[in-house]
Amino acid sequence: MRLALLACFAGSWKRAGIRCSSPPLPESAVFTVECRMTEIVRDFYDDLAGHYHLMFEDWNASGARQADVLGAILERECGPAESLRILDCACGIGTQAIGLAKLGFRVTGTDISPRAVERARLEAGERGLDLPVYVADMLRLSNVPEASFDAVLCMDNALPHLLSSQDLATAAAQIRAKLRDGGVFMASIRDYDRLIEERPLVQGPSFFSDTAHRRIVFQLWDWSDERRYSFHLYITRDTPAGWQTHHGVCEYRAVLRDELTRILERAGFVRVRWLLPHESHFYQPIVLATAGRDDAR
Repeated sequence: MRLALLACFAGSWKRAGIRCSSPPLPESAVFTVECRMTEIVRDFYDDLAGHYHLMFEDWNASGARQADVLGAILERECGPAESLRILDCACGIGTQAIGLAKLGFRVTGTDISPRAVERARLEAGERGLDLPVYVADMLRLSNVPEASFDAVLCMDNALPHLLSSQDLATAAAQIRAKLRDGGVFMASIRDYDRLIEERPLVQGPSFFSDTAHRRIVFQLWDWSDERRYSFHLYITRDTPAGWQTHHGVCEYRAVLRDELTRILERAGFVRVRWLLPHESHFYQPIVLATAGRDDAR
């Protein structure tokens, strides 16, 4: 069954216009490719915004659990929740931002997807939360009007959407510019140190049921080289009109912990350290990095 599914979908990422195994592009083409990749990521999350909560058994409960874990880390690293200004630079529909705002953190959210940002705004409003949200690319956080945050968050494997070390370095510099001296950057990524050895082809399936409506969530991963893969997300659910499937495809580059540590240090961060899931109780490895003094750079 697995091989049949893979055979059916293995070539779809190529039809999306991404050919990561191609020879290096001339410098004049780089900007076009970067824009195209930004469009692919934006469109993927725009299409997913109305379905994102369906990937969780209970999105609200998951957001609350994650906020408890992340909030405890932020308070340990930065101080009491009520005194902290937090930028979630990949907020999506608000999975972590809403939970942290409910705990008393003053949170601002940004995301590349206009539809995800709009849904985050609606979800926060329904809960009576003051949560400013903006459309912004991690590579261009200078478009966000605020600065001097106590912490910047980038959770749920958002950084590996950046497909080169250069883009990671640009994002790290943008994030550092949004932090006060001594502020903390916190991000989570998949455990790619392990995954590049295993090279999984399937994640899931997970089976959920809400008020007698069942759904199945799974991913197929097409590895195009040692570090890059396209993933196909399927959310199939039982509706009054019958079974319906949402399918989206996007691209990741496996980011290794040592690689990200070096990039953050070059961007002016100090005390870069990692918390693995058994240490943090979060579902992905977490990196913490402290913004060094500007006059020391």
